[in-house]
Amino acid sequence: MPLGHLIDLIWRWKSLLVYLGASLIACSLLVMVGLIGHREAMTAILPANVWYVIGALLSPVGYVIQDAVADAMTVEAVPFADEQGRPVEAGARKLMHTTMQTLGRVAIIGGSVLVSFINLWMFSGVAEKPVEEVVTIYERVYLMAMVIPVISVLGVVAASVLKRRERARLRALGFDELQVEAKLSDRGEPTKPNWWILGGSLLFVVFTLLTGLGGNAYKEEIVFAGSLAIVMFLIVRLTRALAPAARATLIGTAVVIFMFRATPGVGPGASWWMIDKLHFDQHFFSVLDLIGSTLTLAGMFIFRRFMAERSIAYVIGFLTLLGFLLSLPIVSMYYGLHEWTAAHTGGVVDARFIALVNTALESPLGQISMIPMLAWIANSAPANLKATYFAVMASFTNLALSASQLGTKYLNQIFVVTREVTDPATGAVQVPEDYSRLGELMLVQMGIYLLVPFAAILFSRITRFRSA
Repeated sequence: MPLGHLIDLIWRWKSLLVYLGASLIACSLLVMVGLIGHREAMTAILPANVWYVIGALLSPVGYVIQDAVADAMTVEAVPFADEQGRPVEAGARKLMHTTMQTLGRVAIIGGSVLVSFINLWMFSGVAEKPVEEVVTIYERVYLMAMVIPVISVLGVVAASVLKRRERARLRALGFDELQVEAKLSDRGEPTKPNWWILGGSLLFVVFTLLTGLGGNAYKEEIVFAGSLAIVMFLIVRLTRALAPAARATLIGTAVVIFMFRATPGVGPGASWWMIDKLHFDQHFFSVLDLIGSTLTLAGMFIFRRFMAERSIAYVIGFLTLLGFLLSLPIVSMYYGLHEWTAAHTGGVVDARFIALVNTALESPLGQISMIPMLAWIANSAPANLKATYFAVMASFTNLALSASQLGTKYLNQIFVVTREVTDPATGAVQVPEDYSRLGELMLVQMGIYLLVPFAAILFSRITRFRSA
């Protein structure tokens, strides 16, 4: 949150933060390369565990800085004027913002897919290779990863070149400098420091660290409740700059998306059951993940116009209903669907076939849910507080994932599912296998998944807090 507000405060120089983030990521990767390939030289300066901690801290800080800047720069990527210098129509700008946020998600998922393919290639047959060769492979992987900060820097350079070209084109059309600046950006008045955001963010960090490091048995719940209260207070303070109608729209939109993302999952019991009873192995799960990520890319492009033309409540309702229907095959397999289909299709439509088809259809849903809200912020939030809004709303929706994890934990405490655990020395069973309540768990989870988002949509419909 403070990073987002800092970017708004130094908007003109925000690209420098990309270089800072790239430098931190590069340093982190070089530390890992040094620990793997030049351990003696590194430990002559500092102990290996100290180097590891430094590398582990530098990388996420660098990514967070770059992510905050990237969110803000997506706003600049959408033009305010057409080729003739005329203002872009509101509906067209909304579609452009949706496309831009879609491309941002595509970049993230596309990068993960590319990394998956590289890892499959680099670590092919690694089990049969000597330790020294495996160490060399790890060192090469980290060296290859140096392309990540390079690409981020090239992105800033490319954006600067394109902006200069657009500035020159507008000048050629006869616009003066003030008009050119207005058509390239709608920042308006310079951003003033919002001490509520800065102080609240500091309180958020201190509260989370102190509670998380404490020994309270309910520290997860305390961290969630306290963090949610702080973030909601910051949202109230921040949205005072909005018109009443826009403020109500933002709150309604945030509630709908929060409740959709806060629905609990089944937990690890379903995966245990698939491994033990359906005989899915790690390789097959890797294939499912790869298929899911790849098809998510296609799904986001397919749903791009749908997200731009429909309200967020409509999109979330559609995704909820679709997700509910797509969870039916997995639940049905617990009750023997795959055995019936395999018997009537000559073994073609078996458990793995059903899982592959289900993954292919379900994969885009989670990523699609975030795009409409990001597009709304880019399109409708105050011009001089775009990065701040991105950061605060990202914190709010991330808390929804924490709520989902807590809900998953509670469901698993009510419907206990256990996997067999044996003593490695004696082979004695320490925890017996019990999947008898997995069916109930999945059915209850499906019911919550369906009811909670629709309750939020109903709230947005019958109150003044309508979603965008």
